Amino acid sequence: MRIAVIGTGYVGLVSGICYAELGHSVVCVDKDPDKLATLQAGGIPIYEPGLKELSAKGVAAGRLRYTGDLAEAVRDAELVVIAVGTPPLPSGEADLVYIDAAALEIADSLRAGAIVAVKSTVPVGTNERVQGLIRTRTTVPFDSVSLPEFLREGSAIRDTLEPDRVVIGAESREAAEKLASLHRPLTRNILITDLRSAELLKYASNAFLATKISLINEIANICEKVGADVSQVAEGMGLDRRIGPAFLQAGIGYGGSCFPKDTRALIQIAGHVAYDFKLLRSVVEVNREQRLNVVRKLETIFDGELRGKTVAVWGLSFKPNTDDVRESPALEIMRRLTEAGARVRAYDPVAMPNFRKLFGDEGVDWCDAAEEAASGADALCLLTEWEEFAREDLHKLQTILKRPILIDGRNLFKEEDLKGTSFVYYSIGRPSLNQGVREKAPLLQY
Repeated sequence: MRIAVIGTGYVGLVSGICYAELGHSVVCVDKDPDKLATLQAGGIPIYEPGLKELSAKGVAAGRLRYTGDLAEAVRDAELVVIAVGTPPLPSGEADLVYIDAAALEIADSLRAGAIVAVKSTVPVGTNERVQGLIRTRTTVPFDSVSLPEFLREGSAIRDTLEPDRVVIGAESREAAEKLASLHRPLTRNILITDLRSAELLKYASNAFLATKISLINEIANICEKVGADVSQVAEGMGLDRRIGPAFLQAGIGYGGSCFPKDTRALIQIAGHVAYDFKLLRSVVEVNREQRLNVVRKLETIFDGELRGKTVAVWGLSFKPNTDDVRESPALEIMRRLTEAGARVRAYDPVAMPNFRKLFGDEGVDWCDAAEEAASGADALCLLTEWEEFAREDLHKLQTILKRPILIDGRNLFKEEDLKGTSFVYYSIGRPSLNQGVREKAPLLQY
């Protein structure tokens, strides 16, 4: 199939490269000249394991190319995939300005019988909106399809080539079957729905996963007060097939480009039809508060005075194996620390350039290695669970810190890692491991 992918962010770039890997002829379009130059030179503008190699393979085979000429890419395409950004507006709603612009430009070059699929995460009714915009500019027959994505940054290739399911929202049975045939080599779990159900399904999925994260973090907070271990609680919960173990890892909350944006957007979608999504509002609030536990614990350790303290931060991306720092918990945590007068020494294996653009340099020393950041610091906060950090020798680490204080915001370290150390250690929801900052569990009375 001849495919044009409009937009080379995470979704568009990974989708286009993977379609080429399946043997299709793919043209990826982007208007950003710097990003386009990087792609045409063989680079990848995002950090995603394995993507650069897969792109090079597709280009070398003649199945994949990158261009800024949307008209040329669309002219011969049987399938046009819209994968442009839908950034949040101040209200929380998705901004559709790039969707609208893409639809209007596509219309001028669309071939008869083509399928226009929206892969961007969009509010309910957007596919119909795109359909209407295109029809204001052309009379050629085409089909409109919703094709939501479910990839995770850091494992995007696997999620695209080995998906749990493929969802196709369509009015035309023929168009739905064409897209089902396109994706059938990837999975037999193909669900065909109407347009609006497919659009809402993506938001509902992310809202559920975000809810799961906030729930286990609330459980973790209770565990600390009653003396239970959230890792054991979560393990037992996950053995229930109705619940499952995924997204039951307690920590400092979710971030990234999807969960924060999509939960807020779904709250707005509900609001537009006069429905108050109280549960999801609570999920968002819990997540916002959870990341601040790191700062509160430091304030407890230092008797409320952070001014003049040096705090090392390991991990700036919102999760490991990505350079994406959008809505990263580290942004708010470091902001609170610097506002309180602390000096931050920060390190991340790949995300520092992106983080620095957002955060600036005020109150921060950017370090080239984990041990450099920790050296001489009054405390160390681990905010992203990179594998590199898991390999650190805690016995050596305690000797280079000014004070052996470790705030583990991702529960990366285990009891055996801490044996024989003198760390004042705090993790999330594991009071038995919280050496030096343990609160005695109250005697429960009923």
